[in-house]
Amino acid sequence: QVQLVESGGGLVQTGGSLRLSCVASGRTFSSYAMGWFRQRPGKEREFVAAISWTGTTTYYADSVKGRFTISRDNAKNTVYLQMNSLKPEDTAVYYCAAAKFGFVVTAQSEYPYWGQGTQVTVSS
Repeated sequence: QVQLVESGGGLVQTGGSLRLSCVASGRTFSSYAMGWFRQRPGKEREFVAAISWTGTTTYYADSVKGRFTISRDNAKNTVYLQMNSLKPEDTAVYYCAAAKFGFVVTAQSEYPYWGQGTQVTVSS
């Protein structure tokens, strides 16, 4: 089992920045890929970014490419999502998730473990 706890959400103005953190416990953190997903109001949950177990491979949704950066610190069992140039359409509940394997995947079905989510609100 893996337990994931997100933090760092909040209210920010358009153009601002936030850094989300997700601390993992339970399974060997360094052995699996991690992802960030979000659920915007009235929408289904969607993929945002993912990082491989080594941290050398990352992948982003087109909507956040160039603005968001995913990273991980395996010594701290933590994955981060640095969000810059935030827009009102980035308003969502953000979830971190742990994948079945070590390589980057985008499908939610490949992520058996999920955090409880953290709210990000971007005001216009």
